[in-house]
Amino acid sequence: MAALIKGIKFAAQISNRNPAILYTTVRHHGWNKDFKPGKFPETEKEREAAAKKYGLTTAEYQPYPDDGLGYGDYPKLPDVPVEARDPYYPYDFPELKRNLHDTLHAETDFWSEDRFGPGEPLRYQMKTYWLAFLGVMTGCIALYYWLENYKMFRPVLAKQYPYEGKPHFTFDKK
Repeated sequence: MAALIKGIKFAAQISNRNPAILYTTVRHHGWNKDFKPGKFPETEKEREAAAKKYGLTTAEYQPYPDDGLGYGDYPKLPDVPVEARDPYYPYDFPELKRNLHDTLHAETDFWSEDRFGPGEPLRYQMKTYWLAFLGVMTGCIALYYWLENYKMFRPVLAKQYPYEGKPHFTFDKK
């Protein structure tokens, strides 16, 4: 309860210093509605308007199918991972390999550079990877069964005290 009161006092102090913050917060509370895709384009005119909205030509614009997933008029971009883009191009955001008004893929998080991208060819054939995996696993299992009877432990003798049978040190009060 005290945290709530402190929060309200803090909000009152901020709004007294700069009332534009409160005004902006109240006025723009639904900002994310601007980023929602529109309804699926039915006519050619709607397709042209959607293509213009996303900065694409009508030849490039192909919306996702209207299958109820909620993509609406968002364009279906090719599945090209970021790592396949030119690393020497002067991007606006070089760490993302992206320009300012580029349309993002609907699954941008899936195609980002820190994810697996199928755009690059494999270094070796897939059977080489499988043979290496199965060889390592077989070796581990063979070692486990071969060394199963040889238990590892730290050899320790029994604790030695200076006088046998007498308490050496206790925490009891006398």
